Amino acid sequence: MSIDGLYPQQLGESVAREFLACRQDCVLPPGTVARVQGALVDPVRYLIEEGGGRWRPYLIAAAIDALGGDSTQCGPLLAALEVMHTGSLMVDDLQDGSVVRRGAAAAHVAFDPALVLNAGTAAFFVLDRALRLVMPTDPRTQVSMYQSYMGMLRSAHAGQALDIAGLRTVMDAAVAGDDGGGVLGAVRLTHTLKSGAPVRCFMELGAYGCGASTQQREALARFGEAIGTAYQITDDVQDLTGVLRSGAPTKQVGEDLRNGKVSMPLAHAVDLLPQPDMAELWSQVRQPGTDRETVDRAIKVLTSCGAVHAAAREADELVKAAWSGLEPLLPASAAVERLRTLAQEAVHRTRLA
Repeated sequence: MSIDGLYPQQLGESVAREFLACRQDCVLPPGTVARVQGALVDPVRYLIEEGGGRWRPYLIAAAIDALGGDSTQCGPLLAALEVMHTGSLMVDDLQDGSVVRRGAAAAHVAFDPALVLNAGTAAFFVLDRALRLVMPTDPRTQVSMYQSYMGMLRSAHAGQALDIAGLRTVMDAAVAGDDGGGVLGAVRLTHTLKSGAPVRCFMELGAYGCGASTQQREALARFGEAIGTAYQITDDVQDLTGVLRSGAPTKQVGEDLRNGKVSMPLAHAVDLLPQPDMAELWSQVRQPGTDRETVDRAIKVLTSCGAVHAAAREADELVKAAWSGLEPLLPASAAVERLRTLAQEAVHRTRLA
């Protein structure tokens, strides 16, 4: 099953009933299917059709094949992952006030923001429909898969909560010399919860689905968490360097700095810049609404002091360490090599989220 199977371009009544989760004998008033289409499907389809890297489904498919499973039988799971991720982007852009996504207007700009918030959140529940099509018959495995997914939703929402709350007071302490490594740890935790947990979860689901051993499943989950976290770290880096699509920016360069957000390069700068220089830099970008000229100067400082490089290196080391724990548990095969290659590409490519 592809994304079209879960979120079709044109709903029929049977799929609309799946969205509504209503009884089959429940009478749908005239026009209900069209209203469900406009309220729940169209905003998600809009962002899906703008493209994106879609590295997550490819990565999970490679992991399933590396474990000896058959990823071609897991289409609903892979499609659900991309739909769920799209929904999270819709909510994230609305909460962050981002107006560009994948080189086009963000969903909340193209549609009513309240509609987008609800449609994006509803996309998190697509996995329930997908799992019914690929779920193993063992009840204990079924429970474990649902527990993994529900735990991931808690983690991802906690990460988003910490991201929205921000780290200004933590950075204040770091700049004053009272940090003790707290700001780097805080950014790492946020990235792990928000971006690492979803990849970890779908790695687990793939491992459960193909009967992997407990040791393989746990190592694969750690590898997935490392990739997702590293991806977010390099996203912080690319926020400073910019990403183009057909010559046009996919989002505003320096958006994190403009919004007064503490990203990984800024956190690394605490240990790399002299305290007076760090204090001056932080005072210039601490509050949202920083002007373009100041943002550009800040990017130059973060690059020249080595903070951008330090963040990129951390992402590389994170994935390398997790892979060293997984590789010995996998049989040598072309599928394993593909998994390793896709993981590296996911972290390093110039990409769309």
